[in-house]
Amino acid sequence: MIAWGFMFTGGILIASDKGAAGLRRDESGQAVRDSLSSLDIEWRRYEVVPDDRQTISARLAQWADECLDFIFTAGGTGLSPRDVTPEATLDVLDRTVPGFAEAMRWESLKKTPHAMLSRAVVGTRKGSLIVNLPGSPKAVAECLATIAPALPHAIETLRGDASECATRE
Repeated sequence: MIAWGFMFTGGILIASDKGAAGLRRDESGQAVRDSLSSLDIEWRRYEVVPDDRQTISARLAQWADECLDFIFTAGGTGLSPRDVTPEATLDVLDRTVPGFAEAMRWESLKKTPHAMLSRAVVGTRKGSLIVNLPGSPKAVAECLATIAPALPHAIETLRGDASECATRE
């Protein structure tokens, strides 16, 4: 355990024009918290911002530079002209981690053919793992159920704490 009593720190960034304007209540943020309750995450940041590339990029960079382990975005991953979360995320990433996004799309395709429309990306900035999620609370829960088992190891690896992964003969 780390000194503050939590294994991990996190932030949730909701990209939604209607949410930022107070016209829609966010439910995806709570879906992230509920889906990852077993991971012992101290949620240090939460914000609803408009679907604006510069705003999203700035917030992701700021939170990653604050050394949050996880940053989850919800919303803005589709095909509408205002869906810019993947581009905003790519603006700040040091490296992509495509396996997470591929796994989420693969599992989601078992439930809906619309999953192939997702442009979500996942990657790292410094020691933070940034994960784009869909805007629907149901889809958030389904995607996180898919990747949750690998999340702790991803952070351990980013921290340099992971033990040897390969089996030796």
